[in-house]
Amino acid sequence: MRLFLASYRFGAHRDRFVRLVGGPGRVAVIANAADAWGTARDSAVVSDLVPLRRLGFDAHELDLREYAGTPDALRNHLAGCDAVWVRGGNTFVLRAQLAACGGDVVLTDLLRQDALAYAGYSAGACVMSPSLRGLELVDDPAEVEAVCGTTPIWDGLGLIDFAIVPHHRSPGYPAEEVELIDRIADGYRRSGVKYRTLTDDDVVVIGEGS
Repeated sequence: MRLFLASYRFGAHRDRFVRLVGGPGRVAVIANAADAWGTARDSAVVSDLVPLRRLGFDAHELDLREYAGTPDALRNHLAGCDAVWVRGGNTFVLRAQLAACGGDVVLTDLLRQDALAYAGYSAGACVMSPSLRGLELVDDPAEVEAVCGTTPIWDGLGLIDFAIVPHHRSPGYPAEEVELIDRIADGYRRSGVKYRTLTDDDVVVIGEGS
């Protein structure tokens, strides 16, 4: 299983992402964490496609909404990819959209088979944790009902055994957001939840060199 989990895009480790994937190949960009963003979603997709293409990757958007209720079609699409790139946004919306198309099961199966690599940042990294509890301080679970018409799912995909706290004490964030992120980490610490804090330069890489 190959995972590249970041706070913001490549962090300071672009070369490690390229090595993990095995060099430029076909990458499916999943931007459904931004489904509540309205027209800003389009520019968010472009902002992730461009840096991947500049590295030589054949990057395209994979919109999970187009695969709702058709997990076999999603599996067939991903079978032709070398990696998925899952951007940030609302972790609860991303989790709900993965469930709606069976992407939670499909991705878990493919990753455990090492059929492709997974790169995710912010929400795309957090969703891999065992639980999403605590993230409601920065991501609004109510957006799930508005965007997906379902209730929030509080379980993550569980492919890692710790929670991720992104954007931790990274420059450029408003003071109130910095405080909320600190509160998430403090809540995990007090509750005995295993967690990792990531600055926007940091990444967690699993399966490197495999």
